Amino acid sequence: MTGTTQDDYTDVYARRVRGMTTSEIRALFAVASRPEVVSLAGGSPYIAALPLDAVGEMLGRLGSEHGAVSLQYGIGQGTVDLRERICEVMALSGIHGASPDDVVVTVGGQQALDLLARLFLDPGDVVLAEGPSYVGALGVFQAAQAQVHHVPMDDEGLIPAALEEAIAAVARSGRRAKFLYTIPTFQNPAGVTLSEERREQVLDICERAGLLVVEDDPYGMLSFEGDAPLPLRARRREGVFYVSTFSKTFAPGLRVGWILAPHAVREKLVMMSEANVLCPSAFAQAAVTQYLTTMPWREQVKSYREIYRERRDALLTAMRDLMPAGTTWTNPTGGLFVWVTLPEGLDSKAMMPRAIAARVAYVPGTGFYADGTGTGNMRLNFSFSSPERLREGVRRLSGVMEQELAMRAVFGAAAGHPHHRRRGNAAADAPGPDLA
Repeated sequence: MTGTTQDDYTDVYARRVRGMTTSEIRALFAVASRPEVVSLAGGSPYIAALPLDAVGEMLGRLGSEHGAVSLQYGIGQGTVDLRERICEVMALSGIHGASPDDVVVTVGGQQALDLLARLFLDPGDVVLAEGPSYVGALGVFQAAQAQVHHVPMDDEGLIPAALEEAIAAVARSGRRAKFLYTIPTFQNPAGVTLSEERREQVLDICERAGLLVVEDDPYGMLSFEGDAPLPLRARRREGVFYVSTFSKTFAPGLRVGWILAPHAVREKLVMMSEANVLCPSAFAQAAVTQYLTTMPWREQVKSYREIYRERRDALLTAMRDLMPAGTTWTNPTGGLFVWVTLPEGLDSKAMMPRAIAARVAYVPGTGFYADGTGTGNMRLNFSFSSPERLREGVRRLSGVMEQELAMRAVFGAAAGHPHHRRRGNAAADAPGPDLA
């Protein structure tokens, strides 16, 4: 029947499909991409800052001069040339001595997370993750039928004592936590960075508990104030799986990421990747290899840092000038995001239609919690829009918030919101693991 929404395949879907939900971010893309909407929603890098003419010439040469190889099938692990370049990139972040044999090239960082979930998670297993956490990772763990339990953060990142309690609570419940998923540097969505002292504490806690660590590090090179702390993988080799991508430092459209895995696991990851995609794109790998080999990519990363620092400052200044009293936010020293806590009682998800009507978009905080909490929060991105557009976006958003507060004053409201925090406190009072 034309126009029906009935799904005639419900009875034959796999069980894992039943709990799948649409990403909060993907659902916004169609609206946020309209030119009249100021988008503070996505996590897109500012690709226009690349030397696009030079990149275009490079890609043309790949096709015309090396097309017989770059347009052919490849190997499941990824090309040796690219894996060697990846080791050089990781060395700049402090990960020295990595072998190309232990690198598995993936279709972006997202496939890397999917492979690790397929490798380690059985239905009902527990994943520990920061609260809030990356929405794409939560979708991967949900598809694997794992249960995500959030560990709270504060200005210094994941709280070690809360991690110990989460591990103990999972054990008391009779379940097994397979790994800790963490974005320790310029975290998405909170923007905070795990402190030096806590990095060692977190690794010690996981080692004592026999808990694997999946370190997601897409933003580590995008520091605005000196070098970022050494990755967890630079401190420990065993039990730490390092995931990264070229999406934030080169081009997300090429979909090239990687996993640095303990040697014993590498072959299993390759087999799972071959079953999943056969092989990553040879053309995309050749493009990244050529970019890293022939173009001044380190200078390009510095340029991104300067652009994003300016835009972060523009966003934070606009928020200080325009946001209603009671609004608080984090102060990132790198990356792409600011995490906002709304004034008492405002609901970021309920407020979204009014924001779109005012031609401004953000991501409600609910998308970053497996249990749907986070209504009192939103994530704002500053990498994509110009400083002028960022200020205009904040002006529109603050107007929506003021209207919501005025309506509450007139019509009354329920009790105050449970997620209110002090200015600058990233997530000190974020919901902890619910293991009942």
